[in-house]
Amino acid sequence: HVAFRIDEADFDERLGRIEALGLDLRPPRPRVPGEGRSIYFHDEDNHLFELHTGTLDERLARYAKGKAA
Repeated sequence: HVAFRIDEADFDERLGRIEALGLDLRPPRPRVPGEGRSIYFHDEDNHLFELHTGTLDERLARYAKGKAA
């Protein structure tokens, strides 16, 4: 699993590119609001990639607030 951060503004464009390439798009995992969004896909060599709109620090801060926040 290799993850890269992308800007939220680029999410739809990146998703469209991945779809156009015909890569194996995986369903996103459940998220809590404010955690960011992810695109998961396998490349032609079956490596799992993730493009995520946020940083680890932002995720950890969001988790510290709890699910209801």
